[in-house]
Amino acid sequence: MVVATSNFRFFTGFAFAGLMLVMAGCQSGSSDALSVQGRQGADASGEKILASELRAYCPTLTLREGTAYFNTYAKGGQDDPDKIVYQASISEVTRDCKRANGQLTMNVAAAGRIVPGPQATAGAITMPIRVVVTRGSEVLYSQLHQHKVQVSDTSSATQFVFNDANVTVPDPSARDYQVFVGYDEGPPKAKAQDKPRPVARRKTPAPAAARPAQAAPAAPAPSETTSASDIPR
Repeated sequence: MVVATSNFRFFTGFAFAGLMLVMAGCQSGSSDALSVQGRQGADASGEKILASELRAYCPTLTLREGTAYFNTYAKGGQDDPDKIVYQASISEVTRDCKRANGQLTMNVAAAGRIVPGPQATAGAITMPIRVVVTRGSEVLYSQLHQHKVQVSDTSSATQFVFNDANVTVPDPSARDYQVFVGYDEGPPKAKAQDKPRPVARRKTPAPAAARPAQAAPAAPAPSETTSASDIPR
C-alpha cells in the first residue's frame, strides 16, 4: 500500500521541449495573443478592448504555488525520506484556446517527471491533478483528474504529460479569466493523535423495581366480652 502526500521540495526545472514549443505556438492561434498579453491590466485603466483583441485572448495559465510537487510513501512511512516511493513534480504548463457557439474551450497541459525514491518498485503511480478556471472569486470550472503513469525503470526519472482537452467556459467579455493547474490531494487527513477522543458516557442506573404494596391491616375481630344486658334476669 502506498500513502500519498504533497511535499514542497524544490526539484530541478524540467520540460519537454518539443511538446511545449508546439503547444506554445498554438496558444492563441494568431500573433495577436502576444499583444494581448502585453496589455494585461488595460481593463483596470479603462482602456477600450478591441473585439479582435478579445477574440485573440487566451487566459493566463498558472501553476499555483504549493501544488507543483507530490510524494508517495510506503505504508507507515508518512513524511519519512527513507520511505519515499516516488517524487513527482510539474515543471511546465501551457494551454491553447478555441471559440465556438459562445463558449471558450481550452486544452490545458502540464509536463513533469517522476523520480524513484528509496522504496521505489516498478508499477503505476496515480497523481491527483486539478484544473480550475476562475473569474475573480467565482469558480467557472473545476475538475480533479486521477492521472496514472506507468513506471518501469526505477533507476532513472520517468517523464509524463497530462492534459485536459475540454476545459469549457462561457466566452469572456473581458480579460479577467485565470486558469490554474496543480496537484490536489484534498484536505489533510487527521493523524491518530489529532482525532478527538470519544467521551465516556456515564451509565444511568436502572430504576429500582417497584415494591409490592403492603396489605391493609385487617379489621379488628368483634369483642367477645359479655355485656350486662346479656345476663338473664
